[in-house]
Amino acid sequence: MPRPSIRIRRKLKAMHRRTREWRMIAKGLLSTKHPVLAHIIPMRRCNLACAYCNEYDDVSKPVAIEEMFRRIDKLAALGTTIITISGGEPLLHPELDDVIGRIRHHGMIAGLITNGYLLTAERIQRLNRAGLEHLQISIDNVMPDEVSKKSLKVLDKKLQLLAEHADFHVNINSVVGGGIRNPHDALVVGRRAVELGFTSTVGIIHNGDGQLQPLSGDEREIYHAMKAMEKGSYARVNGFQDNIANARPNNWRCRAGGRYLYICEDGLVHYCSQQRGYPGKPLAQYTREDVRREYYNEKGCAPHCTVSCVHQISYIDFWRDPQTAQPIPPSTDAGELVQIQSD
Repeated sequence: MPRPSIRIRRKLKAMHRRTREWRMIAKGLLSTKHPVLAHIIPMRRCNLACAYCNEYDDVSKPVAIEEMFRRIDKLAALGTTIITISGGEPLLHPELDDVIGRIRHHGMIAGLITNGYLLTAERIQRLNRAGLEHLQISIDNVMPDEVSKKSLKVLDKKLQLLAEHADFHVNINSVVGGGIRNPHDALVVGRRAVELGFTSTVGIIHNGDGQLQPLSGDEREIYHAMKAMEKGSYARVNGFQDNIANARPNNWRCRAGGRYLYICEDGLVHYCSQQRGYPGKPLAQYTREDVRREYYNEKGCAPHCTVSCVHQISYIDFWRDPQTAQPIPPSTDAGELVQIQSD
């Protein structure tokens, strides 16, 4: 149990985070002309090889820090309010702390998605000093298997370190679907997260194209039990994943490319991690006109999409501005849409 002084400091930081998050929501409601959330990839390489994942390799070098600074500066100039660092495994980037610091320098909210394997007490304290505000780890099972090594058995000591040292918000995401052998593991993971003082969410693993993979009856029961454990999660508001769990398409307006940007390691803007190639334009050349075009552009993959972060950001604008299907000119930088299957 952390000392009283640490608990007080964490509460003050949490209050400051919530204030900034409410400002972000207010800004998003008042204007549709800026991105709300951007995912950036400083490192495509990963130290794991989960069977369902199509977002990593084992050879890529880290993006140079000068280039990462340019990309973050550009996102700030576009009016972006949140940047989440993802991968691959971003903790492999040797200058990750500087990446986080640059985000905070511009007043943007800084988040990190990691598999957690590389966390130590010293590394967590460095993330505190860099100004990290949100961290998420997905844990797929209780015991490692051939599908995923992101298991509670391996990561529990890392979670204990986070509970002891982290000043930032920690969310533990457990998953169902996609070949996970024992869906009941999600409940064990979720309960452990809550026990340690973290928030707990549940995700549904998509297929290789980021599309709907309906849950079985048993998986749906586990999913709904996990949803009951979520406290104050924005994902609970819109019912997006509830429809996925029940094999129903979602009727929504995807604002990817406008309100949500996915910036790959090559510096190209994509709709999301599962629809790489469109618009496929270098971030350095991306303009507010591009943001507006994609805000109004209907995405054909939307009804069966499972990429919840895109949906949650798009939900800010669900009630306004109908979209129309528009032809997207081929990009000379990215070529055709990449449809990457899981290994």
